[in-house]
Amino acid sequence: VQFVESGGGLVQPGGSLRLSCAASGFTIRTNTVSWYRQVPGKERELVAVISSVDGNTYYGDSVKDRFTISRDNAKNTVYLQMNSLKPEDTAMYYCKGNRWGVGYWGQGTMVTVSS
Repeated sequence: VQFVESGGGLVQPGGSLRLSCAASGFTIRTNTVSWYRQVPGKERELVAVISSVDGNTYYGDSVKDRFTISRDNAKNTVYLQMNSLKPEDTAMYYCKGNRWGVGYWGQGTMVTVSS
């Protein structure tokens, strides 16, 4: 199982980025995938979840109405569209897949929001 995140970078406040999480050895359509983020010295924070059941989504309060999680089953890839970015969104972003009670993490992609 492998998850590869991409799409991070430097963006100005108010800007947008789209992160991608490409999965291999893991079917996103039938399993739950989440995005987390972490700032050094702080615990990893749950950002968004897309459920295997009907693709239902959940968002953390700090990103609600700004971020959107989605998936492309044909590409076996999960996305995180981030709009209206704020400096406090600066973090390493990770995707995680859950299957049969086991969690699988990607290596992360860095997002920096700064002017």
